[in-house]
Amino acid sequence: MAAVYENQSTDFYCRGDKNFRSQLHCSPHIHYHIEIVQILEGETVGFADTEEVYLEAGDIFIAFPDQVHYFLTQKPERYRLFIVSPDLTPEFRTIFTNQVPRSACIKGAGLDPEIDALTKTLFTFTGHHHTGGDPYRDAVIRGCLLALFGKLLPLMSLAAPRVGDSRAVREIVGYCSEHFAEELSLEVLEDELHLSKYYISHLFSGKLGIRFNDYINSLRISHACRLLRREDMQITEIAETVGFSTLRTFNRAFVKFRGITPSEFRREGSARSDGASLLPIYYIKGKQQCPNTMLSQLPTSKN
Repeated sequence: MAAVYENQSTDFYCRGDKNFRSQLHCSPHIHYHIEIVQILEGETVGFADTEEVYLEAGDIFIAFPDQVHYFLTQKPERYRLFIVSPDLTPEFRTIFTNQVPRSACIKGAGLDPEIDALTKTLFTFTGHHHTGGDPYRDAVIRGCLLALFGKLLPLMSLAAPRVGDSRAVREIVGYCSEHFAEELSLEVLEDELHLSKYYISHLFSGKLGIRFNDYINSLRISHACRLLRREDMQITEIAETVGFSTLRTFNRAFVKFRGITPSEFRREGSARSDGASLLPIYYIKGKQQCPNTMLSQLPTSKN
């Protein structure tokens, strides 16, 4: 099952599990948007900043803007995932931009018939059979989101954003997301963010579970996958655009994270089930991780 709605400002995105073929497992990521996951079946562990929550059927996970979050699948899930810009619901923007949930998990909220109906409507309404020509489509989406947040927010305990490691991780991941195509190193981050490079290295290994260089390369390869779907760019040009100094290092990193060469990925094109919107598969703390969506890499095809 899958559905995608995307306007020019990428305010809203949703997808499903594609009949268990697309798990929630993903690398730590951060974005300006709200991320909501309704678990329909299966089990997963969700992380939001330093919090770890166990999620099962009926639970809803929500990460507010600028919260580092990711998932570790325990049993293959069925789910509905939504990524929403705070700008779509300005009535709640102050809450989303100035507070964070004390817990990212709302136990059993997805079992509420009204909440389930709203997520189902959003998911169904943004499916393939609604892709064109409806002048009221955006209004329906916004109305459903307002009603959904109106139901979810009273079920949550909110607080001011945490400080310390979590804030540093948000700053680091946010900077890397904006500058991954440039020459990046721990020394560069130390100068730009005024944080010790040893502290940054510790956060990557301890909080994010990945080496700094691997994280940067994972961002580069994800962006490269989008560009490879275009026919107007040579692979050497793509390698340089995403931040690799040589074609050899680009090819080596691509095979490491995707399991095939850039040329093979381009030949397979839209036939690939993962899509360019997904983060690369890589290893966190010895376990293979499966891809997930980053809003900065929304798909251009309706997979």
